[in-house]
Amino acid sequence: MAGSAPQDAPHDDALPLSGVTVVSIEQAVAAPFATRQLADLGARVIKVERPGGGDFARRYDTTVHGESSYFVWLNRSKESVTLDLKSGRGRAVLDELLAGADVFVQNLAPGATDRLGLGAAALAERFPSLVPCTISGYGTSGPWADRKAYDLLVQCQTGLVSLTGSAREAARVGVSIADIAAGMYAYSGILTALYTRAVRGTVRAVEVSLFEALAEWMSQPAYYTAHSGAQPPRAGTSHATIAPYGTWTAADGAEVLLSVQNEREWAALCRDFLDAPGLTDDPRFATGSDRVRHRPELDALIAERFAAADSGTAMKLLDAIGIANAPVNDVGQFLEHPVLSGRDRWRRVGIPGGHTVPALLPPVDLAGVAPRMGDVPAAGEHTAPVLAALGHDAAAVEALRAAGVV
Repeated sequence: MAGSAPQDAPHDDALPLSGVTVVSIEQAVAAPFATRQLADLGARVIKVERPGGGDFARRYDTTVHGESSYFVWLNRSKESVTLDLKSGRGRAVLDELLAGADVFVQNLAPGATDRLGLGAAALAERFPSLVPCTISGYGTSGPWADRKAYDLLVQCQTGLVSLTGSAREAARVGVSIADIAAGMYAYSGILTALYTRAVRGTVRAVEVSLFEALAEWMSQPAYYTAHSGAQPPRAGTSHATIAPYGTWTAADGAEVLLSVQNEREWAALCRDFLDAPGLTDDPRFATGSDRVRHRPELDALIAERFAAADSGTAMKLLDAIGIANAPVNDVGQFLEHPVLSGRDRWRRVGIPGGHTVPALLPPVDLAGVAPRMGDVPAAGEHTAPVLAALGHDAAAVEALRAAGVV
């Protein structure tokens, strides 16, 4: 995970979103994830933070040379401005920023934007070319519009936790999946709105909720449950509705996952891995549904075979016969994964305090485009230059600072 040496940053005017300015009143994960992706592709992202501390995600942990792992992940290539939005002078500065912006993103607590006069309707009257994006917990209307929502709450509300874990115990997904889903949909919605504005001259507001983003991802188990009368069972590392698909322990103690997706693969597994071609004629395993119904018997047969081979040997044989497989890596092994190093996916970015750390390139490669991998800002690091660009001289900025406005 050492990461590639710092590379020359691409010229902003060579990036797809160069010339796009985004102002974001953001915190935590969902909105920062959306805007970081815009920044990766060249948008200027001005992150508005609270004076005296900034985005509370800065204090989620201190593992990255004293900085939060969440914040370092989500906030590279942005400019940080501190601004007290409850003060009249702070709101006036925000209006100056919005007057020159293309996109406004916010994921404030329910009701906060309306109290500040920053709802989509109010913004449309004052800044008609501005694309506003609201990220909420449960939507800006409806019976739960005023409820706070955090990632695990939404995992619970959508039923995801009931599907995750073992038969004995439910579990949360180990990453902020509701926030990530909402951030991805906000990003794609903003791009769509910018395209619509450019091609049709129509400005559309964008709204995404964590609940509805994750609800979309729950569609397959929802269909399954609605039409079968029972939800897919929690199955640990096994697949709830496909067999064989799960992990087994090899002779060296390592866990190996294999996945059979069709009858051709099933026949190959029986013939060449289990050395039991007759299993394809066994009525217990004749179809995918039969194999799921008789999963314990099938799992026992596969476990016996794995117990006779070390993990490396087993995976080489599975590779040779075209059966998808993988070791069950921990996070440290993921960091050293040969795909990441072999495809040169690491770059180094600066963080507050003068350190640099490895960061993964964005997963979407655009031919001929090197994404911007800029520094992670300190809270308020760009307040003075951003205000100077708006016409505030040094004395004015210092006066705002003395008054606690910035």
